[in-house]
Amino acid sequence: MTAARALLTALALAALSASAHAQSRPAQKQQTPTAKGQDSVDLAFGAYQRGFYLTAFYEATKRVDEHADPNAMTLLGELYANGFGVKQDDAKAAEWYRLAAERGNREAMFALAMFRLGGRGGEKNRDEAAKLLTAAAKLGHAAAAYDLALLHIEGVQFPQDFARAAELLRQAADAGSPEAQYALATFYKEGRAVAKDEAQAARLMQQAARGGNVAAQTEYAIALFNGAGVPKDEAASARLMLDSARRGSVVAQNRLARIYAAGRGLPADAMEACKWHIIAKAGGATDLYLDDFMRQQPPNVREAAEKAAKPWLERIAESRS
Repeated sequence: MTAARALLTALALAALSASAHAQSRPAQKQQTPTAKGQDSVDLAFGAYQRGFYLTAFYEATKRVDEHADPNAMTLLGELYANGFGVKQDDAKAAEWYRLAAERGNREAMFALAMFRLGGRGGEKNRDEAAKLLTAAAKLGHAAAAYDLALLHIEGVQFPQDFARAAELLRQAADAGSPEAQYALATFYKEGRAVAKDEAQAARLMQQAARGGNVAAQTEYAIALFNGAGVPKDEAASARLMLDSARRGSVVAQNRLARIYAAGRGLPADAMEACKWHIIAKAGGATDLYLDDFMRQQPPNVREAAEKAAKPWLERIAESRS
């Protein structure tokens, strides 16, 4: 398995697993023509966003009763899925999502797809989930296009098709999905289903980093350090690497340790190099060069590094318990 395929397959499995269980974000109301009673659905979403869930439930129910509005149905699904203002009930959430999806609501299609992938509100059904993601993606749902791309990469529900995956990733990336931007960047970096283009890969990594994707920020920092597809800038790379390391990226922690050891992009600092090496090693990063570097340091430097790393090690241990 190539590095790119391994990375994207990991992305697929992680994203599908996480999204199947994460229903905490509110559905986005679709833009629909103003109609009689539209104020009630606006009131419902406004109440939801302010945390007034009982009011949201009342107004959404009113809108459904009077106009069978799919946006209001989707909101009721969200309320039941999360237990906001009502007793949490996956079966009822799934039924509201189904009713809204049948009426063309792309948010409901996506939410129901996540339920089918995770087995919430019924048995797991990846085939149905794939159909729902396809329908939502056709309606411009960025997250659905991204997850659908991952299914094409995984090659279970569909024949493995990296070209189709690239198209879907581009759709989601253009819509502003940091995850899709990062995944598409790996395609350009490796020349998979698209012409190899380091500059395009770096541009997409930068976009994803600005959108909060830590893995993309780390990759973009590496590109800056090496001058791959972007003008070489070791100082800018080090700043990004430090931020990524503090946000928990093991790769960034390892690279930051090497930056401090070499004094490239940041002033050389043996204690900081050893500290970040200890942290990265606890996270699973093996680095024989840094092992040797640390052994060469005087006892006081190693002791200071171990003391500075201790809070991080405690958090790592706590997260694994």
